[in-house]
Amino acid sequence: MIRVHLTRHLFSFFPQLDGRVLEVQAETAAGVVEALEALAPGIRFYLCDELGRLRTHVNLFIGTRMLKDRRALTDPVAPGDAVHILQALSGG
Repeated sequence: MIRVHLTRHLFSFFPQLDGRVLEVQAETAAGVVEALEALAPGIRFYLCDELGRLRTHVNLFIGTRMLKDRRALTDPVAPGDAVHILQALSGG
């Protein structure tokens, strides 16, 4: 299983994930996003654009490695990996 960690801000949009241990089965970063979509419909579009590319304000780490393939999310994940999804916030 892959353990997924989200920034606190994402729980305000997807409260059904709050307080849950997020563990999914996937072989790639794209698979992680798809598994999250099954748990919280709409999160894929929040993280990725209409072409499936990671949005510019979102970063994804597999362990301590930043995602390399932001276009197709083909970076591999393995059982026991931790995936961190971070969203930049801005405003004034």
